[in-house]
Amino acid sequence: MSDLELGVTGNGTIAALIDEHGDCVWLCLPRLDGEPVFDKLVGGKGGFSIELIGAVKSSQRYVGNSGVLETTIESEDGAAIRITDFAPRLTDRGRMFRPAALVRRITPIRGMPRIAVHLRAASKRGAASITPKRGVSHLSFDDGETSFRVTTDAPVSYVVDEREFLLDRELSFILGPNEPVSESVDVISRDWMERTTNQWWSWSRRLATPPEWQDAVIRAAITLKMCVYEETGGIVAALTTSIPEHADSERNWDYRHCWLRDAYFTVTALNRLAAVGTLERYLSYLRNIVAHTKGGHIQPVYGISLEPNLTETIAPDLPGYRGMGPVRFGNQASEHVQHDVYGHVVLGASQAFFDQRLFASPGRDEFQHFECVGDRAYEVYDTPDAGIWEYRGRAEVHVSSAIMCWAACNRLARIAVRVGLKERAEHWRQRADEMRARILEKSWNEKRQAFTGSYGGDDLDASVLLMADVGFIEPHDPKFIATVERIDEELRDGSHLFRYRREDDFGAPKTAFTACSFWHIDALARIGRAEQAREMFDDILSHRTRLGLLSEDVDPKTGELWGNFPQTYCMVGVINAAARLSASWDSVV
Repeated sequence: MSDLELGVTGNGTIAALIDEHGDCVWLCLPRLDGEPVFDKLVGGKGGFSIELIGAVKSSQRYVGNSGVLETTIESEDGAAIRITDFAPRLTDRGRMFRPAALVRRITPIRGMPRIAVHLRAASKRGAASITPKRGVSHLSFDDGETSFRVTTDAPVSYVVDEREFLLDRELSFILGPNEPVSESVDVISRDWMERTTNQWWSWSRRLATPPEWQDAVIRAAITLKMCVYEETGGIVAALTTSIPEHADSERNWDYRHCWLRDAYFTVTALNRLAAVGTLERYLSYLRNIVAHTKGGHIQPVYGISLEPNLTETIAPDLPGYRGMGPVRFGNQASEHVQHDVYGHVVLGASQAFFDQRLFASPGRDEFQHFECVGDRAYEVYDTPDAGIWEYRGRAEVHVSSAIMCWAACNRLARIAVRVGLKERAEHWRQRADEMRARILEKSWNEKRQAFTGSYGGDDLDASVLLMADVGFIEPHDPKFIATVERIDEELRDGSHLFRYRREDDFGAPKTAFTACSFWHIDALARIGRAEQAREMFDDILSHRTRLGLLSEDVDPKTGELWGNFPQTYCMVGVINAAARLSASWDSVV
């Protein structure tokens, strides 16, 4: 059984991971990338568990199409409880209310259950604990850097002493800002739960889902929504840090930041489902990045509030997931040169110029704002970089980076037509055509009969599968078909695809990168092998957790999930594959 059998609840400000026993093993405050006060997931001592004495069985489910999570636990004497977890997300006084708060409701279901509450907050990245200060109906946690309060209608003495007691009525815990709760804990938690559930139901029912794999798509969309930091529009790549890509690999990274590449895929997938609000907020995030960089170098990753400095450090007091450290905070990728970012910036913004559902569609001013990104893409597309896989010790002219630079110029040409600037459209079209001819010449390897990962290289790389997705090449081009076939032969293991096979800074990869599997599914469908793609898709879905989530990697031999969780790239893949492969509504109703 995978240790990543975790439920996720969040609200666009914070997110919590709850294991199948009802233990909150991961929560960062006051936002998605904040201090992990509950850090058991990476070997820390901070956690918030509701222990049912004599527990022998548990199960988890979401309340319909929502982010409200229920964990049901049964004991050996037949007693049972239900733990309901949610982060408040509701409309209040005409605005969305999404505080840095987690609500836990514990309900007796059967028998005379005895429980014990274990509430321990970590600080300083696992180096210390926060000693709570007791109030009449709350515990206050404050170490000068991290501050929050847990208000409850449970006996505070029992909570402080972690004493067993009989659960003879429903109890609530509201973890939030270190300030008084204005109403009865029971009343406010009930109200918030009902309104949060309704808010999620209302949002999910508006999704334009395909008829097949509908449950998987809706769960993927809700999960992606919980990875958006809505205050700024930044989107984290995953909610965790340092879950290794495979056992003892030291491929442990902090994914609680906004990769412009991953974010582009996220907003595109949600827009495909008609969830356009995320695009509007992300467009604002992108505008700020372009304004700050003023036509110069754009980092591949920023903090969710545009922080450029993501200095990577190691937390020596945290042993890591299953003891497999190190646990990293920050990410050195912010210091990398990755040219594909210019394409992803323009691609991330381009749909807004054509989507008439937005409250305020961008126009000529916004187009001119993004032109400097195209200038930079044209300048660097033919030069070495760290590539999409963020090699730390090797720079080459990566084909995927060059293609994405082409995409920046290609989309600027299309946008210029849209906003009525014919001369600029011709300018960008000429640049895109020049770049495309050069990339086609340099990336094709006649001996390998494939587009390889770098100019003049022999190694295959799954990232070149994206060339059809972004419109660089027609899917039925013989060279693209040949590339898909070579990748299928050499990078595929069962239904799983490796990014590449050659050794990198940490040796040879041992797990498949699930996003690449979805890219391969898309490519197979595009070249006319839809049945093969459907079989592969169904198999990938079988590797999701019981709640329908995916992490970054999977071990093809064991089927075990590895890597940061839940990963947006992979949840995007679920949506895109279902949209590509599903029958139409007309054919199924």
